[in-house]
Amino acid sequence: MPTYVYKDPVTGDTREVFHGMNQSPEIVNEATGNRMERVISGGAGFLFKGDGFYATENRSSGYKASEKSESPSAHSCSGPACCGGGSCAA
Repeated sequence: MPTYVYKDPVTGDTREVFHGMNQSPEIVNEATGNRMERVISGGAGFLFKGDGFYATENRSSGYKASEKSESPSAHSCSGPACCGGGSCAA
């Protein structure tokens, strides 16, 4: 359930209330008896930490070279038994 911020329009006092999204409770300032109004807040923020990239996004040149050497297109095809999906001894 989300936390909402309510503000007294007369005094400016604020209060955080935890309730469901479908509920619309009548929040009253206990000190003054005024009905409080819900304030539109900025919502939940998020924080970027670290370098900003996943480890897989910036691969080293050594990794890229070994990836190319292991790819299936790196060896020559010697016939339909090899390239057609059969077993290949290349």
